[in-house]
Amino acid sequence: MALMTVGEVAEFLAVKVLRVERLERESLLLAKEKDDNGSPLFDSDDVAKYKELAERLGGI
Repeated sequence: MALMTVGEVAEFLAVKVLRVERLERESLLLAKEKDDNGSPLFDSDDVAKYKELAERLGGI
């Protein structure tokens, strides 16, 4: 399991950091843990699955 920061997820999904933070807040993209600063860290497999699902549904 590789963990991704909010910035890395935003870059991978081609969205703004605020969008990733909102997805996490709304429990649409679940953080696996928090870093030392309290920022969420996401499992790269979960992020890839979310991207695939979002694309099937018409976009992120």
